[in-house]
Amino acid sequence: MTSSNLSVSSHARDSILSHTREGAARDPPEEVCGVLVGDEDSDSISSVRPVSNIAPDPRVAYELDPAETVAVIDDVESVGADVVGFYHSHPESAPIPSATDREQASWTGYVYLICNPDGRMNAYEWTGDEFREVGVDVK
Repeated sequence: MTSSNLSVSSHARDSILSHTREGAARDPPEEVCGVLVGDEDSDSISSVRPVSNIAPDPRVAYELDPAETVAVIDDVESVGADVVGFYHSHPESAPIPSATDREQASWTGYVYLICNPDGRMNAYEWTGDEFREVGVDVK
């Protein structure tokens, strides 16, 4: 990220919220996840691409399906867009990085956006050592 704010299109926000609420409606509720697509130079998100959560316990963790993630990244790059980061949900807790999120973060310089079904949405840049919160502006 080059700035301290992330611009998210209303369409992308609505897609993330819809996906988050689908996961929260499952019994038991599950975290959902996906890829943030946009322009890394302007720190903007224009769309999202859901990816299957293959975590052993999706109620409290997420793991992007590796094959799906690679396919999404290849597709995004083939049309000249950028992968700006990743999103996941916390269906039963605040949208802040958990200890597991910190332990598993590996994409230095990318955005990790966390959403709760009630509409709260926070974004963080992974520095390689810690999450640095960035503002979210919906356009």
